[in-house]
Amino acid sequence: MALQSNQNHILIVEDDQGRKEFSLDAPVYSIGRDARCDIRLFSQFVSRRHATLVRLPREDGSFYYRIIDGDSKGKPSANGLLINGRKIPAHDLKNEDEIVFGPQVRAIYYLLSKDTMPSGPLDEYDVTLIGPNMMPEFED
Repeated sequence: MALQSNQNHILIVEDDQGRKEFSLDAPVYSIGRDARCDIRLFSQFVSRRHATLVRLPREDGSFYYRIIDGDSKGKPSANGLLINGRKIPAHDLKNEDEIVFGPQVRAIYYLLSKDTMPSGPLDEYDVTLIGPNMMPEFED
């Protein structure tokens, strides 16, 4: 069965090296400070294999991601996951969920519909003009 392509799954990560964006489409991602992780986090407070992202199917043919604390073999991370302010071992990600891996290391998950994104070039003649009579008058 082909995956439905009208959704973008994006994970924006902030760590000691700044901000990075990951477009998610693989079935499994490892997250941690180990150089072999699919999504590498740069912080001494993050476990080598801190979390695992797993893609799961929905009945309508689309999919979602579940984040699980620890590695793919079930070994939990040292500090756990804080998701939307709650410490939990696993969570089915929803749009704008916040995942905290440690101090100053976090990620925001976005589920974007491609229908809301422009599908082609923008109209070069679509210009909004502002006339002088549209500006507020300021008193001295």
